[in-house]
Amino acid sequence: MSRLTPGSGFLGILVALAVLLPPASVSAQQDDWPSPIHDDQLFWFLIFEQIEVASVSGSEPVVWDVQGWVGGDYNRFWMKSDGEAPTRGGGGDFEMQALYGRLIAPFWDLQVGVRYDRQFGSDGRSRVHLVLGVQGLAPYWFEVEPAVFVSQDGDVSARLTASYDMLLTQRLILQPEVEINLAAQTVVEWGVGSGLTDLSAELRLRYEFRREFAPYVGVGWFERFGRTADLARSAGESVVELAVLGGFRIWF
Repeated sequence: MSRLTPGSGFLGILVALAVLLPPASVSAQQDDWPSPIHDDQLFWFLIFEQIEVASVSGSEPVVWDVQGWVGGDYNRFWMKSDGEAPTRGGGGDFEMQALYGRLIAPFWDLQVGVRYDRQFGSDGRSRVHLVLGVQGLAPYWFEVEPAVFVSQDGDVSARLTASYDMLLTQRLILQPEVEINLAAQTVVEWGVGSGLTDLSAELRLRYEFRREFAPYVGVGWFERFGRTADLARSAGESVVELAVLGGFRIWF
């Protein structure tokens, strides 16, 4: 005997429609959903890592080290510049880099581009390099920037910069930094000898009133080696320099 009662087929159709069709409130909610978020937004960052006065060898030059980038998560245009300008007399020098950066691993950018050097004074000169390097965070949160340079004349050099932030408190930070430069050829007009050319070690203690603004004091040591030291002596320049540093760290 059939258990279906009159009209049960119609009720079954209504139940099926209720299951298959979304409620009106869900449809209305879907119409109100915001547009999807795109991951290709453009961002930028600029940091003056050092804006300082260095008391060294009887002079007090103004020294700067700034870098920044604009782009997304994977592709960025990098700008880097450092140099010094004397507060008395002429001279001074600066370096500028324009680089394309590509994320190759978490916290690591591969960078390629050009570098422009300029020296001022009576024997002012300039030169251009091709640049290939990486920049990122090594294990234990060391910030490192190794790079290789090839000048317009085919001279090859390399540089390794490494720094580390030691948090003494949440605002008081001690930062050691080391920079090593090497060259494959001797370039007399630029005072560069082959091999290990120079090494600098600096220690800065900063206080972050805000993360974006921090004054600091510090000390620095710089030494030239080998053929580079010989060229410096012949030009009447110091081979070893000690400096007292003071300045600001600012980022946007």
